[in-house]
Amino acid sequence: MSAWEEPWQLGALDVGPARRLRLSALLGRLEQASIAHTTALGMGREKTLDRGLLWALSRIRLEFARQPVYGERLTLATWPGETLHALFPRYYELRGESGERVMLGCALWLLMDERTRTMAFPDEHGVCVPGLTRGCEPPLPPALLPFAGEQTERTVLYSDTDLNGHMNNARYADWADDLLGGAYLGAHTLRLAQLNYQREALEGRTLLLKSRLQDGTLRAAGRLDAARAFDLLEEFV
Repeated sequence: MSAWEEPWQLGALDVGPARRLRLSALLGRLEQASIAHTTALGMGREKTLDRGLLWALSRIRLEFARQPVYGERLTLATWPGETLHALFPRYYELRGESGERVMLGCALWLLMDERTRTMAFPDEHGVCVPGLTRGCEPPLPPALLPFAGEQTERTVLYSDTDLNGHMNNARYADWADDLLGGAYLGAHTLRLAQLNYQREALEGRTLLLKSRLQDGTLRAAGRLDAARAFDLLEEFV
């Protein structure tokens, strides 16, 4: 088994007004590449979606050497790690035209039962994704510590949701961009991003949001019914 690789030239919808890659566009592209590779490995929708199993992202951490720009030609690579009981590690790498590494990241995926909305164990459903070691794998995304910050509310709209019927992982990055605003994003470049998802947010649900921007670091978190829904960390220079 080899890593999945695909070319990617950044288009108008992949970047913001500063012409740098949007985090949400990257997350969306990583999700599509993950699905394509998993399908190529024989674990496509007939093994999962068509049997009531949904792929859901649990955690993801991405580190950038630099933030790619509009029109840039990149190569995206992704490969799975060894399954950890019910969690599927998956690694991501972006390379520039000269082959230099632009981004390296790791995610933890899981299977969710579409009917019960609970975690599904792959062994019980015959889902197996063999792992690959390339020698450049970063550590698994850690837990994020609590923080104090300003509070507000935001409701999940239909446009935030995806195939799974809940708020898509990439939309949390758009919410973070809205917290920062165009002036800040235009003056600073992203160097690290981590998102931990603890509870799915369905259409119409209102999240209690907490955020803090300090010394180039954005922390954000959301709660549903007093339970943690997500945690976010972004570092800028």
